[in-house]
Amino acid sequence: MTAPVVRTETLGGSKLSRAARAGECAEWYRAIPRGVDDWRAYGREVAASVSSRWLDDLGDAIAPAGRAAERLQRSAGGKGLVVTTGQQPGLFGGPLMSLVKAISARALADTLQETLGIPVAPIFWAATDDADFDEASVVSVALDGGARELRMEQRAPAGTPMARVPIGDDVLALAERLREAAGSAPHASYLDAALRAYQPGAMAGDAYVALLRELLAPLEIAVLDASHASVGRAEAPLLQRAVSNADAIAAAVRRRGEAIHGRGFTPQVEEVPGLSLVFLNSNGTKRRLSLADAASLGALDDHSFLSTTVLLRPVLERAILPTAAYVAGPAEYAYFAQVTAVAEALGTPAPVVVPRWSMTIVEPRIQRLLDELGVNAEALADPNAVEGRMAREQLSPDVAGTLRTMRGHVASDVDALRTRGAGVVADPVLDGVQRSIEHRIERLERRVLAGVKRRETELMRKIATARGALYPHGAPQERKLAYVPFLARYGPELLDAMVAAAQSHARSLVAGAPSVSAASESATGAAPGSASASAPARV
Repeated sequence: MTAPVVRTETLGGSKLSRAARAGECAEWYRAIPRGVDDWRAYGREVAASVSSRWLDDLGDAIAPAGRAAERLQRSAGGKGLVVTTGQQPGLFGGPLMSLVKAISARALADTLQETLGIPVAPIFWAATDDADFDEASVVSVALDGGARELRMEQRAPAGTPMARVPIGDDVLALAERLREAAGSAPHASYLDAALRAYQPGAMAGDAYVALLRELLAPLEIAVLDASHASVGRAEAPLLQRAVSNADAIAAAVRRRGEAIHGRGFTPQVEEVPGLSLVFLNSNGTKRRLSLADAASLGALDDHSFLSTTVLLRPVLERAILPTAAYVAGPAEYAYFAQVTAVAEALGTPAPVVVPRWSMTIVEPRIQRLLDELGVNAEALADPNAVEGRMAREQLSPDVAGTLRTMRGHVASDVDALRTRGAGVVADPVLDGVQRSIEHRIERLERRVLAGVKRRETELMRKIATARGALYPHGAPQERKLAYVPFLARYGPELLDAMVAAAQSHARSLVAGAPSVSAASESATGAAPGSASASAPARV
């Protein structure tokens, strides 16, 4: 099978996210070390701030296997560092973005390991304690004729963490759509892994973790299940401090929000007055503690425990793992402007955040469609432009000429009336008549073009197919499309190309150069072995 092209893209994001990545909001972020000496000094600081027994404490939550276990063991016991990233669960492993984040963490860990000469392992934080079912229950696949959304039915009360949400029988029909999207699947083991994990009766969080561990372990990436009891034990002391200092933390977040507004930005996470940054989990659901509840919270029973909100999670992660950096998407990067305020209020180290790599996969069949249509991938970002242009090109010369003539007659006839009428009708009235008739002609033209689109069904199907593969539902590919069909079609070669491209991005971060922003591309197989060769550990 011909190899696809992996294109490096601009990460995008909000005004705040883009400004922060450009270094314009340095007062709200822990500075990214620049150069070898800075990274070494920072790495020593991180290693000294976390218990050397962190893997013993969290081993059951990570349950590493194979090459992921080997690499993680080399970083344990105070000998090395980790690079983390994470995502809440998604159907069939979620969209490409989840895989891209994991590979970005692996690439940065490789680069730091090579630069610093100490072991650095990647860890993916699977946020199975997240309760956003709408986000976790959906993913899209690219099919002939466009993108198709796959969505599980909700079978648990609102506020139920994904670790406790059962998967229903409807997943079987969704699995058939996933199989259809994978096509002939020469690397069917990836598809089989997804179908084994996502079975009726399994918990959504467990399925997510199981699939990620099977797919990421060969890439030396460990997966931490945030809902595991050992995580709860490790995070309990910090969460108790967060409860005890809930008022001070809330005030710090409020002040930071005001400062962000004052600079003309919008905080990524909206402050909810009166609420703390801690969830209380009890009886299978979770609720956010109010400040009043936090102030009066006593000892918890055996069936209750605390967990984090999004602004507290990175601080917690940095406290229980020797995290050199968290690899973030654009929205996450924006909310780290508020995370540092939380860390300061708690008196804990602020985590370093770095931007993840961003990409698009252009498959050969999609490139052939683009070539046939005479457009580039970027043209499909506009939801209507290509269809409109193609429809106009299909208009007969007579129809196109008639529409132009109608417009010309309106303009010339109104001008003639204006000249010959000697002011009998005021100019504003004539202008209004002209605009009204031109508007009706525009509506007529849209109906003509709509008729052409209906007639040219095959042409429109090709456009929809290409758009569904590159900009599904009008969004970047990596934010919507499931990654399993891509892996089923292209296998380790695709992973090799992704790791190689992500490593170029990681090297720019460690060296202190600006992160990659302009689109670039490489075919799979450009760096053979990069996803499967273990980076040497120098202890």
